[in-house]
Amino acid sequence: MPLVTPLDPNHDEETKKLADFYNETLGFCPNSVLTMQRRPEISKAFINLNKAVMENHGRVTSALKRMIAWVSSNATGCRYCQAHAIRAAERYGAEQEQLDNIWEYKTHAAFSDAERAALDFSLAASMVPNNVDETIKTELYKYWNEGEIVEMLGVVSLFGYLNRWNDSMGTSIEDGAVESGDQYLGKHGWNKGKHI
Repeated sequence: MPLVTPLDPNHDEETKKLADFYNETLGFCPNSVLTMQRRPEISKAFINLNKAVMENHGRVTSALKRMIAWVSSNATGCRYCQAHAIRAAERYGAEQEQLDNIWEYKTHAAFSDAERAALDFSLAASMVPNNVDETIKTELYKYWNEGEIVEMLGVVSLFGYLNRWNDSMGTSIEDGAVESGDQYLGKHGWNKGKHI
């Protein structure tokens, strides 16, 4: 049972309009947002931040942003966000081979060196204590410019918020997210955990 029960999607009209964004990204409005709307200022600000962070500006593709989110969520252990991130990566065009082998991104041929640098950065930035060092910086700058690095860290930071929100709330996970989690992450032990 979640710490706080999600409200009906029709509870706050402004949140409902903004939350249409999630019908594209996930196919449903996340229970995390339905919980946030107990304070509509938080739900509206969060959705707008999410839209800004996930906007596609070019080379940091929508699919890569979602894979960055998955690596970050995996580092923190948030099963809710792991499933959401892999589902969104699939919906935003990540290659099937990447989805099937996301756990092996460091060595699998489906990932380019540029993608590995981005995903290594996500992992290092998500650790406590933080592990971003000169080696990570050097690899990033081989492939990415400063604006792109800002985009990547925006994703990691957004999911830092979500990881803490959803694990602390014990947010109930939606069927669509469970389906994606089982399909792509289950072979490595993913399950709903406390997100029932």
